[in-house]
Amino acid sequence: MNFARRFILFFYLPLLCAAFLAQRPLLAQSASPSVSGQSGAQSAYTLPPEKLAKAIALARIRNVLGFAGSLWQLFVLGLLLVTPAAARLEAWLQRIIPPRKLAGVLRSLCFFVLLLLALNLASLPLALYGHSVSLRYGISVQGWTGWWLDLLKGFAVSLAILSPLLTLFSAIVRRWPRRYWLVAWAATLPLLLLGTVLAPLLDPFFNQFEPLSQSHPALAAQLEKVVARTGTRIPPERMFLMKASGKTNGLNAYVTGIGPTKRIVVWDTTAGRIPDDEILFVFAHESGHYVLNHIPKGLALSAVSLFFLYRLLAVLAAPLARRLAVRRGFSNLDSVNPLSTCADFLVLLFLLSVAQFLSEPIANAVSRHFEHQADVYGQEAIHGIVADPQRTAVAAFNHLGEAWLEDPKPSPFIEFWSYTHPSTQHRAQFAQHYSPWTADAQPEFFSK
Repeated sequence: MNFARRFILFFYLPLLCAAFLAQRPLLAQSASPSVSGQSGAQSAYTLPPEKLAKAIALARIRNVLGFAGSLWQLFVLGLLLVTPAAARLEAWLQRIIPPRKLAGVLRSLCFFVLLLLALNLASLPLALYGHSVSLRYGISVQGWTGWWLDLLKGFAVSLAILSPLLTLFSAIVRRWPRRYWLVAWAATLPLLLLGTVLAPLLDPFFNQFEPLSQSHPALAAQLEKVVARTGTRIPPERMFLMKASGKTNGLNAYVTGIGPTKRIVVWDTTAGRIPDDEILFVFAHESGHYVLNHIPKGLALSAVSLFFLYRLLAVLAAPLARRLAVRRGFSNLDSVNPLSTCADFLVLLFLLSVAQFLSEPIANAVSRHFEHQADVYGQEAIHGIVADPQRTAVAAFNHLGEAWLEDPKPSPFIEFWSYTHPSTQHRAQFAQHYSPWTADAQPEFFSK
């Protein structure tokens, strides 16, 4: 039995089964009887008939677009692998870029810039359709001019970040042909941390921000109470209002960044549109991610997973590259390192994309677990700050679900495979029944 089969049999399949089973306690807990004796079958999240029909139709479109986007990317990468297009592009770059110092780096950089351009152009029809759907259902209010501008900004940022990274990793593959997976893994770890720290600094490139206290001083003062309760240590100068109303009708409030970049962000569609108590719950939920160390836990899980993933890719990539080279009629493939060219490096990108798609339910199961913990933490954190934490949490989920037109009854398979959060219905039902402040109950994260 080869390494790939052993990996699937003894590592991937058990993790996939564990991911499926992990959501069962959550579903059972959310359907348990409430302290008030209400039936767990009663829907805590409901929509008016007209919006319900829209939510169901929109869910179908979202599901199709989600799977189609992943499969389409795999198809495009696979097409580049089985045809000589990538090899011809690399040969063309070798002809037009003279053999000077750092010429190899420049050729690799140009190759990956053109590759990313091709992938983005290939995904453009799905992106155009997705925005048209968002406009049709009233989720987005952003005109096409602004949408194109954001799309071009996003493409520029991806080029500026991804093309040098791909150039770096292709150089690692050439420099360490037998142990490149280990060197690449070691290089990935600081990049994951750096990306988490620097991510908030890219936000002003796409959206406008202003101090929250400037337009909503009362809300900022209320948020400070949650900060004091949770110990997240975010001063008022790191509380911001994001101008989202020119782009979307959706609601959101979140904490982002770590260390010196940590901050509170409240969308202007949220502030003043839903009661401040509900914003406090949403913020307390986000604070829970920090207090419960979900970011370092997520980074640690990513580090461990990537170690095994990179090793698996190294085992699979070499024979696949040799087989594809023979298929394309190339006989001079490097016998020591069959991934020595940028065109052959695409084999690793293709396998990585396949792995990301197949591991999506595992990553999402972990994410749903973290989100459920944050829901529990958020509801406990606002106890004593708002009058009725249960009612506040349920109302917040209803407002969020209605704003984003979330389906009240999503397919269990879709929720298992694609949802990074428990469904809005499950979250609202749990919040409705969760009352740890009664005499015979105990809060999970706070003392009575």
